[in-house]
Amino acid sequence: MASNSRRSSTRCASRCRTLSDARDQIPATQAPTIGRRGLLLVLSSPSGAGKTTLSKRLLASDASLRVSVSVTTRAPRRGEVDGKDYHFITEAEFKKRQDAGALLEWALVHGNYYASPRGPVEEALAAGSDTLFDIDWQGARQIREKMAADVVSIFILPPTGKALERRLTSRGQDSAEVVARRMANAAGEIAHWGEYDYVIVNSDIEASYATLSAILAAERHKRV
Repeated sequence: MASNSRRSSTRCASRCRTLSDARDQIPATQAPTIGRRGLLLVLSSPSGAGKTTLSKRLLASDASLRVSVSVTTRAPRRGEVDGKDYHFITEAEFKKRQDAGALLEWALVHGNYYASPRGPVEEALAAGSDTLFDIDWQGARQIREKMAADVVSIFILPPTGKALERRLTSRGQDSAEVVARRMANAAGEIAHWGEYDYVIVNSDIEASYATLSAILAAERHKRV
């Protein structure tokens, strides 16, 4: 009986030391800090499907998310600010940056060049910061090819073609000719939705925003 008692005491002492060691590793006043690499949240859609509206709302409500400010060769639209909405550059400057390898991705869209600068994105990833990209399917594909493990891609679809045309017309930014060209290109863009991790049909902006926020939260937890 004494032998059994000694074995029991030994097992207890071993378990107690293990529990004590575990407790010593947990801070008494705050939760442990868990670091993670940043993620790249890529949003794409045909023009007028609501991608930009959703992007701006997400950025305004999430202090941990920054936007990748693209460079473009197109002219600024009414109300756009250089360095905030886009970096507006000449085609010659665009080619120079492209040749220097300073662009993470690039695309020719509606006759204008767009691209994401490489340096700020790589710095944000290493610092554990999340970056949002408002780009088309061509750019999304290039980023996935280069940084697949860091990318969460979401395609925003309009509920119908008529709804898309109505949105393009009502925003009053483009001529009838430009609207017609965007509608003609929409089918080709929508054909790539299957390449994305998630698809949101934007028939209601509130529901779409809630879904987008939930996806981002879940993907962050997966990377902890």
